[in-house]
Amino acid sequence: MTKFIGIIPARYASSRFPGKPLADICGMTMIERVYKRASQELDEVVVATDDERIREDVERFGGKVIMTSPDHKSGTDRVNEAYHLSGSDADVIINIQGDEPFVAPSQIRELKKCFNYPETRIATLARLFDKSFGFDALFDPNKVKVIFNNQNRAIYFSRAIIPYVRGAEWQKWLDLREFYIHVGMYAYRAEVLDALTKLPQSSLELAESLEQLRWIENGYEIMIGTTDEPTIGIDTPEDLEEAIRFCKSHENVD
Repeated sequence: MTKFIGIIPARYASSRFPGKPLADICGMTMIERVYKRASQELDEVVVATDDERIREDVERFGGKVIMTSPDHKSGTDRVNEAYHLSGSDADVIINIQGDEPFVAPSQIRELKKCFNYPETRIATLARLFDKSFGFDALFDPNKVKVIFNNQNRAIYFSRAIIPYVRGAEWQKWLDLREFYIHVGMYAYRAEVLDALTKLPQSSLELAESLEQLRWIENGYEIMIGTTDEPTIGIDTPEDLEEAIRFCKSHENVD
């Protein structure tokens, strides 16, 4: 039986929103919300951080936390170090974003299902774009788009709109085909995670600033699970205000 561990990388430093893991959302810090929601689906969850303030907060609410190096260039590197320091014997590590306070347990279940197939080495999630948000939202480079094949393997991720709909005015694209938005939660088999952290940055990764393109360029297949659950990623104080409004307008979001 496949064993899973959830690791939540959390940094205090952020150019756009310093200290966001400790931001208060309806009386609970963001990192506490992520931890408690992940714990609904996973028996083993740990926060990986390089900041004492975050460590203190996780210990305050009774969570498990591991201090990692401040020199990591990506969340993947931080997750890999935390996995080895944890002493866990989990087969699969789930990298849960520390800035998505309303992560749904069903999303974690969908990722876990991807590993029912023994050939799956990496998995992530995608959500059908809601065309009611309009073309400007689809065009937003912070909303990463993904296309995948009939076997649910990723073909490409991009900050641009993919696919390009040739022969049609852009105003009609949303009526002509479906688009998928990447949901940035990853799962990796333990031996694969080790290998990924040793890969040098790739040309496509540098062009798009998307780490997963490094993996594709090096021949790793990424299984795509789909989810209908909305998520709110917190990148700016304005995003936090949206999250607070969501929290106040929805019951049972703790």
